[in-house]
Amino acid sequence: MFSVYHIIWIVLSVSIITVSLILLRRYKPSLRFVLTVACIVSLASELIKVFSSIDMIPSADGTEFYPYMKPQHLPLHLCSLQILTILYARFSKNERAREHLLAFMYPTCVAGAAFAIALVSIFPNSVPTEEAFTHPLAYQYFLFHTMLIILGLYIPMSGEIDLRPRHAVTSAGMLLLVGFLSLYANSMFSVAVYDSNTLVSVEYTPNFFFTYNPPIDIALTELWHWYVYLAVIACLAIVLITLFYIPIFVRAKRKK
Repeated sequence: MFSVYHIIWIVLSVSIITVSLILLRRYKPSLRFVLTVACIVSLASELIKVFSSIDMIPSADGTEFYPYMKPQHLPLHLCSLQILTILYARFSKNERAREHLLAFMYPTCVAGAAFAIALVSIFPNSVPTEEAFTHPLAYQYFLFHTMLIILGLYIPMSGEIDLRPRHAVTSAGMLLLVGFLSLYANSMFSVAVYDSNTLVSVEYTPNFFFTYNPPIDIALTELWHWYVYLAVIACLAIVLITLFYIPIFVRAKRKK
């Protein structure tokens, strides 16, 4: 984290975001057009991720080999789930549901992708640091998250969605809900070790939504440590969404 290569990728991402927003402000394409581009980028990104992450792994006896992708690459992180929200927002005819979803995407695309770029998770576990500009997974990771930030910022910029204070509440509720569901996914894809039907250890957990372990090196050794951590990230999520909606609150107050 924050190696020379990582810092270069951050600078490149910020540059792409800045130039893209300037062009979007100048030419003002429809939100539907931007969502179409986001759909193409998302699907291409997922294809690159899948075929760059699969390895041939031998069976226990060594007689067979199977293609295998680690659970951490499953599209169950917040940013990966945005692929579904992008597809729904682009093709859905249900305007009410689409409005709530775009209101959710506005803060979560920006904040989630910004944290992903800052607290990069692919170096060095998935991509060796020295391959930061030669491995396709590095390009997929940073360009996909860069696209999410651009899309999230363009949702209010486009002026096509009437964001209101109530959307802050629904967005926070949706985020807390999927965060809670990640607890099931993390346990489902963890590697647990049993001895005589007794759980003795957990060798691996994918840590979707970072609800099992912090993204930084902080050890949680007691259950109450984890409860405190869970409360902290829940509060952080609510605070961040509230901050994103401050301009919406101010605009609503002025209208009154």
